[in-house]
Amino acid sequence: MGERLKVFAFVAILGFFAGIVADVTATYVIPALIAILPSLGALTRYILSGLAGAFLTLILVSVWAYVTGSSET
Repeated sequence: MGERLKVFAFVAILGFFAGIVADVTATYVIPALIAILPSLGALTRYILSGLAGAFLTLILVSVWAYVTGSSET
């Protein structure tokens, strides 16, 4: 039971930091990129939000895979 609680706590901490990164991205990065790339118009926000979500998911899954490791060893 203790190992499961550690995994839940670790996932909660990762989610907390992912939320901070998402908030900073939405507050500062996306508006700056919208100003730089006005040619995409209204789609810029959605494209950049999708890319940020994909990037965060990739990082979270990579960290998860690294931490849990292989069950064969």
